[in-house]
Amino acid sequence: MALSRIWSAFIIIAILVAGVRFLAVDGDQQIFTQMVIGKNGDSLKVKETAIVSADPAIVQQLDSVQRVTAGSIIYKKEGQNLVGLKAQKVNGVIETCKDAVNLCIGLIGVMTLFMGFMSIAEKAGGIRFLSRIIGPFFSRIFPDVPAGHPAHGHMMMNFSANLLGLDNAATPFGIKAMESLQELNPDKARASNAQIMFLCLHASGLTLIPVAIIALRASAKAANATDIFIPCMIATFAATMAALFIVSLRQRINLLQPVILAWIGGLSAIIAGLIWYLSTLDKTSLEFFSGAFGNGLLLLILVLIVLGGLYKKIDIFSAFIEGARGGFETAVKIIPYLVGMLVAISMLRTSGTFDYLIDGIKNLFAALGTDTRFVDGLPTALVKPFSGGAARGMMADAMSGGRADTFAGRLSCILQGSSDTTFYVIAVYFGAVGVRNTRYAIGSMLLADLVGIVTSILLCYLFFGASV
Repeated sequence: MALSRIWSAFIIIAILVAGVRFLAVDGDQQIFTQMVIGKNGDSLKVKETAIVSADPAIVQQLDSVQRVTAGSIIYKKEGQNLVGLKAQKVNGVIETCKDAVNLCIGLIGVMTLFMGFMSIAEKAGGIRFLSRIIGPFFSRIFPDVPAGHPAHGHMMMNFSANLLGLDNAATPFGIKAMESLQELNPDKARASNAQIMFLCLHASGLTLIPVAIIALRASAKAANATDIFIPCMIATFAATMAALFIVSLRQRINLLQPVILAWIGGLSAIIAGLIWYLSTLDKTSLEFFSGAFGNGLLLLILVLIVLGGLYKKIDIFSAFIEGARGGFETAVKIIPYLVGMLVAISMLRTSGTFDYLIDGIKNLFAALGTDTRFVDGLPTALVKPFSGGAARGMMADAMSGGRADTFAGRLSCILQGSSDTTFYVIAVYFGAVGVRNTRYAIGSMLLADLVGIVTSILLCYLFFGASV
């Protein structure tokens, strides 16, 4: 029911904010059109107050050129009038529905492929073998899942794919894990403890190397594109540990057990060692290591699955087709959930709710007399739980115009790497198994996200506090 309330609140708040903007003295007459049929990139006329308050230098430049770009606004003259135009940053409701369906269509192929290989691995006994390896740890943080259950192996595959930055593989592995956990769920419409723990750990987004972020920093002409690597790794690890502690507290799981402490300590040591090693590599070597190691390991896993199937003398192709068929059905099943969630998020963004929230935070901290540089990087953090693509856009915008090495530019990159898309995860993963009552999953995920955000801000001040 929590998801229903949040979804309803998103829509109501978006419409109320849009109504206030429309009815204001200098109201935005395009707001409802933007929200319904607007498209990303459409030219929108800036409010009259913004045009009147344009920098006199802009007006002077327009005497000699046709248009002047200032930030995200393009000013031009129409007769004797000064007109400001800006591009709409997100699609309206109609286009968002198309985006959601296109996203699911793109997911069908990936789901079909990896679900097929998962079926081979299950019939060959590979998933149970992996479950026995990770069982001592998982049996303690997932006490409701029997030892050796295939869900352990599915979850391990998902976490491994996330760690290596293999998003395309992580989603089908994760959905398969949710389906395995759903088999053990006594109330099919209500999230089980194991499902909540799994999704909270998944949504914390623990990733080894933020390759996409490094690539965007390089394209934005950053002096050192990899300088955010260590802060990103620490921030996402902090968010993951926070998710584990938060859910364990709710489920009364004792984390002081020797096996749990040994696994967490070992994982921490491995990550610390990787941070040290990877921090010694230059950008080219880091990108090569990530691509070769991550994708090479994925291909190795697929080869081992096929070899395992041959060794067990199973009908490999029939097993693949059986699993692939399930992947197709699952991808189609999540379309309604994804459409509903993305439409609500689109309405929040096009209504200007996020902009008002950012302005409010900035004014609050300015009134308190504190440093407000971090606020300029917050749009990435606020959008990330709703849309990974939108968050990347916010990050790119924060680094545009030669601002990649500014405090806000670096902070937006660290925030981008500190967590996953919470509401997308909720819609896709719970939607795939038909769970409607998510219980405390959303609150726990958002609290872990908050830990990641606060950690990212503190790390940015620690590493780059002197940035301008």
